[in-house]
Amino acid sequence: MKDLLIGALVLIVVISAAGVVYWKKTTDQKKAKTVMIVNTVLVLGILMTSTIVMFAGGRAFAAEVETAAGVVADTADNGLRYLAAALSTGLATIGTGIAVAASASAALGAISEDSSLLGKTIIFVGLAEGIAIYGLIVSILILP
Repeated sequence: MKDLLIGALVLIVVISAAGVVYWKKTTDQKKAKTVMIVNTVLVLGILMTSTIVMFAGGRAFAAEVETAAGVVADTADNGLRYLAAALSTGLATIGTGIAVAASASAALGAISEDSSLLGKTIIFVGLAEGIAIYGLIVSILILP
């Protein structure tokens, strides 16, 4: 497991450094942009692959831990549970940020023209913020 992490980190550093060096040395910006896109895809692929192997690597990687109640828990399942909870909260808050950015800026523009629209525009911003609460509720339901 430790070797997997070290190997993934080394690959990410080497790929990133090679892309930056190529970006600095080349004069063709279109080619350099393509190389950076390929490097980004490779880095994300390595991160996703190493994460999946770490958390769902099968029974060979899953260590069994005895809890206080004497029940044997599978750490790979717990790891995937925590990953799912983190993703549900994180992606919901990213969506909330995008929605609030769009609705709040439009609300400020409408309020600056007609101040009587304040109550109506606050409702739309509040609805956009509700997305984060839904993500938090889902992550609480996922956790043990």
